[in-house]
Amino acid sequence: MTQARTAKPHPAAVMYAQEEKAGKLSRREFLARATSLGLTASAAYGLLGLAAPAQAAGHARQGGMLRIQIEVRALMDPRAFDWPQVAYFTSGWLEYLVEYHNDGTFAPMLLESWSVNADATEYRLNLRQGVTWNDGTPFTADDVARNIIGWCDKSVPGNSMAGRFATLIDPQTDHAIEGAVMVADAHTVILKLPVSDISLIAGMADYPAQIVPADFDPDTMLANPKGTGPYLPETHQVGVSAALVRNAMHDWWGYAAGKGAFIDRFEFIDFGVDPSVWAVAAAADEVDVIFETVGEFVDVLDALGWQKSEVASGSTIVIRPNQLAEVDGIRPYADVRVRRAIAMAVDPAVCLELGYADRGITARNQHVGPMHPEWADVPALPFDPDAALALLTQAGMTEFEMEIISIDDDWRKNTTDAVAAQLRDAGFNVKRKVIPASTFWTEWTKYPFSSTDWNHRPLGTQILALAYRTGEAWNETGFANPEFDALLAQANSLSDADHRRAVMARLQTIMRDEGVTLQPYWRSLYRHVRPGVVGGDMHIAYLPRLYNFGFAA
Repeated sequence: MTQARTAKPHPAAVMYAQEEKAGKLSRREFLARATSLGLTASAAYGLLGLAAPAQAAGHARQGGMLRIQIEVRALMDPRAFDWPQVAYFTSGWLEYLVEYHNDGTFAPMLLESWSVNADATEYRLNLRQGVTWNDGTPFTADDVARNIIGWCDKSVPGNSMAGRFATLIDPQTDHAIEGAVMVADAHTVILKLPVSDISLIAGMADYPAQIVPADFDPDTMLANPKGTGPYLPETHQVGVSAALVRNAMHDWWGYAAGKGAFIDRFEFIDFGVDPSVWAVAAAADEVDVIFETVGEFVDVLDALGWQKSEVASGSTIVIRPNQLAEVDGIRPYADVRVRRAIAMAVDPAVCLELGYADRGITARNQHVGPMHPEWADVPALPFDPDAALALLTQAGMTEFEMEIISIDDDWRKNTTDAVAAQLRDAGFNVKRKVIPASTFWTEWTKYPFSSTDWNHRPLGTQILALAYRTGEAWNETGFANPEFDALLAQANSLSDADHRRAVMARLQTIMRDEGVTLQPYWRSLYRHVRPGVVGGDMHIAYLPRLYNFGFAA
């Protein structure tokens, strides 16, 4: 991040700095907004009179093998990735345009810089020069344009990137708007938007946004691993293990840019979803990194003397009814009284204590929180089990058996158990069902009432678009509300902090009043690494940063 990305600060960035100093914006909000507009992290911190923190792995030596405990999942088109564990493996050779840091800043990867006009209707993307695919062919603006157009293709099953780039999609064709993605020259792409949208850079940094070559085929991506990154896949067995090795034949751009890639070989080992097994593997010297440490096992790994990193985040769990789901010929959760009753019968503090060992903060069932720049302080529905049962009775649903489904892991299962117990205490008729991880995720968007975890996103509007906008690939609640969709588009078009927060208040109020989901707490995230491992700090959004890992020099 040594090269300035704009000749002078974007006017909006200067305004944001003034608002941060006046107490209208949090520092995270300022940094996220200023860098998404094209300001470097160092320049953004400079507007506040501060020095940017170092992002590198520190003093690492070259070489070695690193073993990571992580689920080894099936591979697919990156646009359809629904878990960052998949992206960890493929990020060895498929890279990103932009990276997102724990302090809220965005920084260039395959892009060298970008700029955004005053009303966020035109983006100029400047490619990093000298980058090649690992077969030696140049990486050009045509590659970037092709990927963005592919992100806009709503016909691709499971393509969640379409939700991040909805502004560029023609609703009549479900493809990119004609002329919206233009190649200006070999190293420049220009995006022309029909309306303002300040969320596109954040979308480019999310884990499904890996850049693929023109001849990419998800069925042959292991046999033909063409990419721009420093590694190549060696093995991949779902549910067992996988390995990446350094591509000694590829002159990776990141070496000259000081990006790292210290490790020669990564081994990804799948020990299942039981954290106690992970702890045993750590104690037995079978792994060097725990992908994520959860619940009481944070203390267990601490006791082993492993190094812990922690970050407060917008990661969470939702235990949601699906408004479209049919059960015995009816749609039980289409009734807002039933959904509000569920919300009022569950105390988020109990879910946090029993489900996640109090390692986080309570939430308000709105899926936007204080860690998001545009969060509005909208109160939750009251916890009132008696009023909840009265609503359920009014809806004529006291005899209906609610089956709540979860994965068979630790914290997600425990949280869902806590929800079910509280609903029973309130007088609801509830059945619990636990499904093995190997089968749970194949139908995760379709269950009538189930729990899933959601990662942190830099912007609250990103979460609402991915999870609750009408018809999106990841909309597991079946929620469809034209007013909500229109307000979401309006929120993404506003750069003024106060105006944007006012719209977000209306969005959060709809989420609350419609009882769209139970979202009881925000999680602090933890990772443990063996002493001597550097660059492995937990990422706020689980984004893959394999090039940061190394062993202390």
